[in-house]
Amino acid sequence: VELVESGGGLVQAGGSLRLSCAASGRTFNNWVMGWFRQTPGKEREFVAAITWNRGTTTYADSAKGRFTISRDYGKNVVYLQMNSLKPEDAGDYYCAANRNGDNRSSPTAYGYWGRGTQVTVAS
Repeated sequence: VELVESGGGLVQAGGSLRLSCAASGRTFNNWVMGWFRQTPGKEREFVAAITWNRGTTTYADSAKGRFTISRDYGKNVVYLQMNSLKPEDAGDYYCAANRNGDNRSSPTAYGYWGRGTQVTVAS
């Protein structure tokens, strides 16, 4: 399994970014794909997750109403649309894959990770 993130960058507070995660190496039926954020000195924190088959979504409270996770079933790409960005949204964003589908908000449930993409939000 290979996960490759893209789309990070510098944005002004209030702006938007769309992150992409290209997934390859197998089919992902019944898997859960997630996005996590990490800042220096802190553990990775859950942002959002989506079930591959049905597209059922789960969000961290901090992401609800501003972020949208989606997937393109045919292209094997998972997206994270981030709107109304705040300085506290800054960090390294990682795409992850969970083959069991449970504990969607826990980093330990995900066995595959991308290398991350950096998001900087200027105030």
